[in-house]
Amino acid sequence: MIRYAVGLPNVGPFADPLTLVDLAVAAEEHGWDGVFLWDHLLYHDDWPVVNPVVVASAIAARTTRIRLGVLMAALPRRRVQTVARETVTLDTLSGGRLVFGAGIGSIDAEYAAFGEDPDPRGRGSRLDESLEQLTALWSGAEVAMPSGARVRMLPTPVQPRIPVWCAGRWPNRPGVRRSARWDGVVPTFAHAGRDVPVPVEDFADVVRFVAAERGSLDGFDIGLEGWTSPENATEIITPYAAAGMTWWIEAMGWWRGGVDAARSRILAGPPR
Repeated sequence: MIRYAVGLPNVGPFADPLTLVDLAVAAEEHGWDGVFLWDHLLYHDDWPVVNPVVVASAIAARTTRIRLGVLMAALPRRRVQTVARETVTLDTLSGGRLVFGAGIGSIDAEYAAFGEDPDPRGRGSRLDESLEQLTALWSGAEVAMPSGARVRMLPTPVQPRIPVWCAGRWPNRPGVRRSARWDGVVPTFAHAGRDVPVPVEDFADVVRFVAAERGSLDGFDIGLEGWTSPENATEIITPYAAAGMTWWIEAMGWWRGGVDAARSRILAGPPR
């Protein structure tokens, strides 16, 4: 079964928490299955940015059904113990509807400007370490930390374990390979994006790669961001669904008309 989500930036004309919450509530009311937020600290020199965790908390409190989360949280620039508290609190607040997205981040300045190492390989290593620590802290068991201390964090999530989806930029393999060890992947593509639709065969290559890494796609989610109109949505989405997609994420943004256009597309609902 394909599920349909709305992807909302947390920057620029979308950097208004009240607007983002209103759009999320509208998405639930009009049949979408999820709302996922961007994660940025900085974006262009003079653009406003809002905190996606705070916004996700407000969305959790105003909705009852949709899946929600931050896609993708740049986990290497966060303290894992703080993320553990935030995510369990969000999962509790939402009644077990949280998806945790994890990546290394796409803007080097979000590391370098604050004195952190922006090297992608180092960020990848920290991401792997942080994911292991995070899921251990979610368990409620005693966890040995790098300091040597042993800590136990309660409560535990409402879900048996919060699903972890990872980012990967195809045709690079590390991020996609990482995702195969977790619960889902939302790939981006080096030669496609906001102006160029993702070739179905490139998407199918990702699906085949993950299937080979895992041995099975049972219980694994594969998301894809793109854009549709109510008139062409079924035509556009069907080939990706046939290739193995489980979540279509309708990407909203300033490049396709801004907040008013996003609201109009959300109110039209997903294809069914």
